[in-house]
This record gives sequence, structure tokens and C-alpha cells, in this order.
Amino acid sequence: MIPRPTRSSEPTTAEAGAWADVLVSHRLLHAAVLAPTGQWLVQRHPDGPVRVLTGPAAVVELAATIQHRNRSARPESQ
Repeated sequence: MIPRPTRSSEPTTAEAGAWADVLVSHRLLHAAVLAPTGQWLVQRHPDGPVRVLTGPAAVVELAATIQHRNRSARPESQ
């Protein structure tokens, strides 16, 4: 497995919002909402449980995890 590169700065709310929009628009998440507390509420399926993410870094980490899972599930094209 290839290790993820380290970041030079913490993710911002704007970056997390952009990733949340991408995940929802590509139907990888049903919903992702920024709460007034700075936490993010995410739901994978319309009838699924709501997860509470602690902040922008958790949203970016979720996006990376979903991206890694999707790439790992794809057969290599040659």
C-alpha cells in the first residue's frame, strides 16, 4: 500500500465543504451538512444513521477513505 503524503496545513472549512459537495454530487454520500458547532453531519444512505464528524480534517479523511476504497475495488486497467 502506498502511504498518503503528509499535509503541510490543516484542512479548512472551505476545503471540507468542497469535498462534501463532491461526495454528495457523486452519490458517495446521501448528505453532508456543516453544523453551527463546526461539526459535520454525514449520512451514507437516506435511511442510514447520521455520523458526526469532528471538523474539516475528519471530512477530508472520510473523502480520502472513500476514494481509496473505490480505487482499490477497481480492477487495474491495462
